[in-house]
Amino acid sequence: MTASLFLDVFAVGPIQANCVLLGDAAAGELAVIDPGDEGALIAERVRASGLRPAMILHTHGHLDHAAGTAELVALLPAGLPVGLHRDELELYRNLPMQARMFGLEAEAPPEPTLWFEHGQRLELGGLRLEVRHTPGHSPGGVSFVVEGAARPLVVVGDVLFAGSIGRTDLWGGSFPVLERSIRGQLYSLPEDTRVVCGHGPDTTIGRERAGNPFVSG
Repeated sequence: MTASLFLDVFAVGPIQANCVLLGDAAAGELAVIDPGDEGALIAERVRASGLRPAMILHTHGHLDHAAGTAELVALLPAGLPVGLHRDELELYRNLPMQARMFGLEAEAPPEPTLWFEHGQRLELGGLRLEVRHTPGHSPGGVSFVVEGAARPLVVVGDVLFAGSIGRTDLWGGSFPVLERSIRGQLYSLPEDTRVVCGHGPDTTIGRERAGNPFVSG
């Protein structure tokens, strides 16, 4: 049976990274993906959804995708799993230092309690989120392939954008690694797969495979 997809994508913080609320409306639960800033705003959007928060997930540990985690954890029910790939832990733990590099401030985040592994599947009502390790923008970057919705969907963080790709000049970045991730883990998905990016508008796998100027199909 197809789940009733709930999806709310909105930009937060000075760098305007997308926070994603993804859930099964019929089952009444959601995941918060990439709480990059404005934890109080994210918590309010969660409450407005009417769905129960079940987990907090990170595509990667950069400032603009994780700096709101500490505030959000304090505002949501206690004990929610906080997910991260182990290769991203050093970046994540150093969020305050990342913030200082941009003249900003960030609270030290809570320790992860859910460790991502490639091929792992997370249950969210009638949805399943397949974790795919997609490094290149950062060492432990992951994408979440959503199974169980009416239309294929993937949440990619900063791996792939509409007409662009993630930066590879930051700590742990590598263009050859990113290109392998995109070709092997993303372009292998169906062409009509909706791509929810870490910044900017959605795109599709088919559109990027056909016309992305950095990594074409």
